[in-house]
Amino acid sequence: MGLATCRAGKVFILYDAERLCDAAAEVPPGPGLFDPEHWKNRGRVIGEAPGRGASLFLAAGSGREWVLRPYRRGGLVARLSETRYLWTGLERTRAFCELRLTADLHRRGLPVPPPVAAAVTRHGLTYEAALITERIPGARALASRLEERSDEALLKEVGRTIRRFHNAGLDHVDLNARNLLVDERDRVWLIDLDRCRLRPKGRWQAANLARLERSLIKFSARDAMAPIQRGYEVR
Repeated sequence: MGLATCRAGKVFILYDAERLCDAAAEVPPGPGLFDPEHWKNRGRVIGEAPGRGASLFLAAGSGREWVLRPYRRGGLVARLSETRYLWTGLERTRAFCELRLTADLHRRGLPVPPPVAAAVTRHGLTYEAALITERIPGARALASRLEERSDEALLKEVGRTIRRFHNAGLDHVDLNARNLLVDERDRVWLIDLDRCRLRPKGRWQAANLARLERSLIKFSARDAMAPIQRGYEVR
């Protein structure tokens, strides 16, 4: 997998040409690829994920499904702008950073959604962005699985998966029960790498786990952390 870049006016696109070709989507990639109306007008929007960004599930062609996620701000800063970010250079934009990190982890064999493309639209000193990744077939958020039953084997696998990412140096700044997916074979996947980075071993690992525990408490699954921790500690 190799990433390439192109430009269409004020839109900069980073993409995996092989995945675009495989999906028989729009090649070469253009701004329409990231426009929800482009997909809606073609009847290819097949679902929507919960959350601030209102990610769309797309029928990309050749039996493939994609997730289109626009970048959205939260908190007080969203009152100024929900979609605009400060421009400090193309390679420092959140979309390009996330796609390159996702591609790196995917090449290493870590369970992240295969990256497809990222778009950055510059508006002078600010920019807007969107990201496309492949959708994991049959995957559901860990949060929804916890509502049904408590499976110790699955929770240990969650811990082992987090440990794999930590061993690779990934600091996931928003590790929570919605950013961990479980597919039909109970394989665990990690999503939403926005603002994440690779770092040497340090205190951030414990901080990641503490954030996950707070998330589990929010979903009334405090007891799930113990088996996750046991799985995490398996060498």
